[in-house]
Amino acid sequence: MFRLRLRFKRGPEIKFISHLDIVRLWQRAFRRAGIPLAYSEGFNPHPRISLAAPLALGVTGEAELMDIFVAKQVSPHNLEAAVSRQLPPGMEILQVYQIVTTLPSLQSQIRYAEYTVEAETEKDEKETEAALASLLSKEHVPWQHQRDTGPRSYDLRALVNDLWLISWRSGYCTIGMRLRCDSGGSGRPEQMAKALGFNQPRSIHRSRLILKTS
Repeated sequence: MFRLRLRFKRGPEIKFISHLDIVRLWQRAFRRAGIPLAYSEGFNPHPRISLAAPLALGVTGEAELMDIFVAKQVSPHNLEAAVSRQLPPGMEILQVYQIVTTLPSLQSQIRYAEYTVEAETEKDEKETEAALASLLSKEHVPWQHQRDTGPRSYDLRALVNDLWLISWRSGYCTIGMRLRCDSGGSGRPEQMAKALGFNQPRSIHRSRLILKTS
């Protein structure tokens, strides 16, 4: 058995497809490309495919990661060529490489996710920079998020590693965010934008996933 890691791009054409449908999309593409995926054991075997930190609906990404296990060795180049022909517009393989099978699960290796967030704002450039600095200077930012199961309270500041201003123009700003993304919690860009005093983001793009081994 062999393990391959794929880095891929998810564009605006498919940003509203659910995570489950994305998994099915990949399974169908591998099957049509003739890739010999390895299967789990048990009463309900399934292809051994693992995506890191699934994207929320409406979010695009260019640094998405996925591990697959194959039953026999496949050249990364051949896999990329064969599978790419089966993918819809908006999904693009950027890199394929083999890794050792004994590495921890992909999900357990993720530490941070970086985002580029564009939002409307009535703040000028200095006020925008001050808002970022103010949040980063705080030890705690109490936050409450309404979920289907009821309100959930937590410290938003603990989920932020860094914030920076990428660009500003009258009425709009683009913010860079490095947010925690591990078993202890994951920062959500839209909540961070709200805490900074910005309107609902016009776009959210994940530009990087940072692994613990990086």
